[in-house]
Amino acid sequence: MLTQVGCRSRRQRLWDRIPDAVDWLLIADPRHVQYLANFWVQPLSFSGGERALLLLERDGRSTILGDNFAVRSAVHEPYVDREVVTNWYDHKHSVTNRDHAMFQALSDVSEDLANGKGLVEAEWLPLGATEVLPNGTYDFSASQEEDAASLCDLGTILRDLRRSKEPDEIELLKQCMRAGDAGQARLFEIFQAGITELDIYREVQSAAIAGANRPALIYGDFRANHAADPKTGGLPKDQGRTLQKGDLFILDYSVVLDGYRSDFTNTVSVGEPSAEVIELHEICKSGMAAGEQALKAGVNACDVHAAVSAPYIEAGKKDSFMHHAGHGIGLAHPEAPILVPESTDILRAGDVVTLEPGSYVEGVGGMRIEHNYLITDDGFERLSNHEIRLT
Repeated sequence: MLTQVGCRSRRQRLWDRIPDAVDWLLIADPRHVQYLANFWVQPLSFSGGERALLLLERDGRSTILGDNFAVRSAVHEPYVDREVVTNWYDHKHSVTNRDHAMFQALSDVSEDLANGKGLVEAEWLPLGATEVLPNGTYDFSASQEEDAASLCDLGTILRDLRRSKEPDEIELLKQCMRAGDAGQARLFEIFQAGITELDIYREVQSAAIAGANRPALIYGDFRANHAADPKTGGLPKDQGRTLQKGDLFILDYSVVLDGYRSDFTNTVSVGEPSAEVIELHEICKSGMAAGEQALKAGVNACDVHAAVSAPYIEAGKKDSFMHHAGHGIGLAHPEAPILVPESTDILRAGDVVTLEPGSYVEGVGGMRIEHNYLITDDGFERLSNHEIRLT
């Protein structure tokens, strides 16, 4: 889980970006409440999909605002000074609108905010919440007709800060990677003609959760393709396809712990792969190796894409590589930096990115491979450790 030291560090980095005139911040995106306070409503609970707000004050005080069942359903104890909780359900009375319960918690602290200026995360704060905020609240957003130097878009600042992962975030991501590695290993233990996509999903999910040693969310691509239909994706549809010789199965999935996630891929062949499939796989591996040579803080994301693309161009297979060369990963999927031809992103130390070369050729099949990397000043640390092979 995230640490108190890490959350405090991220709060300070946030305040360092906020104008001096702002006295308090109201954080509404559940990912950012987690990022700054280690508060994440357990998605595998009856409160899944609910949330709380986080109030940060310049003097250092922090407050979680929510209903009693959302707050009690947090995965971990949050790192805050107080919890202001509205009693939404007490096993005796009918329930009210649950969002209104959260607004009531906000109303309970509104007098504390009346003497200062506030900044809200406008993209995620419900309109109804603004009715209980004091009149001093304002939002510097890029849509205002003001001097650019005075603009302060809280949501965009937080998304930008998220790129530079701190040690507690990296450790949590490594836990996601280890769980993902376990699922990838299980694939090779069970893989054979006659197995269904749903069978693979069930087995991989079980192995990943065992690898995490705690409840986790699993999502991604658990689909087979073949020469006539080389590009498919998503979860199995009902039982899914029964794998047949000549199919290629792409396992591209994520393990989510406390909102953070891994994302890495393997493609395996049902039966002996054809010479054409082997050739495409070797080009994908060459693209990944070339991309690794380019991974370093300060490098343009578009240049990483160019490096990954080079082996395809040299082999005359440029058109078979039709998607990004990789992307950032963390509290969202994908997030900056995005490794595409016209990206304006620049790699930073602390970015966690994927390299994801793929190839799709009608009459042959489709494939992807993928690893995850922590960007450093002089290169990278690879975080995923699954074996990439066709059989």
